[in-house]
Amino acid sequence: MTTDRSTAHPFTRDQSGHAARDRPPAVLFVCLGNICRSPLAEAALRAAAEAAGQAVEVDSAGTGGWHIGEPPDPRAQSVARAHGIDIGGYRVRQVSRSDFAHFDHIVALDHENLDVLRSLRPDDARARLSLLLDHVPGREGEAVADPYFGGPEGFEAAWAEVTAGAEGLLATLRKAE
Repeated sequence: MTTDRSTAHPFTRDQSGHAARDRPPAVLFVCLGNICRSPLAEAALRAAAEAAGQAVEVDSAGTGGWHIGEPPDPRAQSVARAHGIDIGGYRVRQVSRSDFAHFDHIVALDHENLDVLRSLRPDDARARLSLLLDHVPGREGEAVADPYFGGPEGFEAAWAEVTAGAEGLLATLRKAE
């Protein structure tokens, strides 16, 4: 889902000159087309944060631009609905260089997209890069399988993985506060 990025700069300076946070942590999930895994991860983190009473800004994007402006894949929408979440209002967008200044965490769903993000990352970027499953103990370095060319079972498996990753990432964010 596209978020409003017109707000003031996310950091202010305290009296000692150190950066002080004046907004919740911001997380961007990234996959190839932003139609399957990344919108599911966005939905999973939104749900986990809401259940935990944790403020967090969440968005998703793709490294490719083929589906800009479209809603997520109908199969992704279906699996999200089966878990009580409506992602039909989300719209695809492509990751941009400005995302590296806006977001605290940019989380890739697989190694190929992480490599693309590393190549796009400006030298002065604030965002920390990781794979989603890096936030799940015992799953570090693993990719969330792309369900696009499969059936409903692949989307359900992706949902399970992004939910585990979102919960692990939320725990990381809570520790950082």
